[in-house]
Amino acid sequence: MAQRLSRVITIGALIVTCTLASACGSAIGGADEDRSARQSTPSITPYISAIDKDGDGIDDQSDILQNARAYIATKPAYKSEYYATGYPNDGYGVCTDVVGAALRGAGYDLMTLVHEDILAHPERYAIDTPDANIDFRRVPVLNAYFAAHAINLTTDTTDVGAWQGGDIVVYSNHIGIASDTRNADGLPLLIHHVSAKQKQYEEDVLGTFPQELVGHYRVS
Repeated sequence: MAQRLSRVITIGALIVTCTLASACGSAIGGADEDRSARQSTPSITPYISAIDKDGDGIDDQSDILQNARAYIATKPAYKSEYYATGYPNDGYGVCTDVVGAALRGAGYDLMTLVHEDILAHPERYAIDTPDANIDFRRVPVLNAYFAAHAINLTTDTTDVGAWQGGDIVVYSNHIGIASDTRNADGLPLLIHHVSAKQKQYEEDVLGTFPQELVGHYRVS
């Protein structure tokens, strides 16, 4: 099972503006990922979802992880912008677009799902005028959506076994996907897009990112 979360790449799609007017957080120095420590911790069996939403033969957890990697492999440039297409289509993006692409490639269209939930349960969201093209690309909106529809998990980063590649990680104004690569302490790296100055899209910052960790979710 340890090989189940492979690095097979399948092209996918994914939160833009975090607040549209502001970036997804300050640059964190572009620290390189620490892959050398990968094998220094006891093996943690990868989580395999029982659901395959898009019926492609890859479980949701693995699919989300693989599509997050497929998205960052395109090396998107950082820009906070509004798109009439909802999903960016010009090679630019922000933190929420990593998640949007990862889930879209696994069969979950966040643009539609979030908009439908906003209309059905407006009390969950601080939105005066819903806009399907941008709401699903805002961090607080995604956090509210996942809190209602995903599996809620611990935010304690010392409980390393509770964190799995493909999990969704939410900070006060930033979001990313947990990697299946772990640091020397056993905590996954973070697949994310935080600024134009970022040197790597996969970094050892999940437990040290300079914002409050407010959510940890698993889709299925």
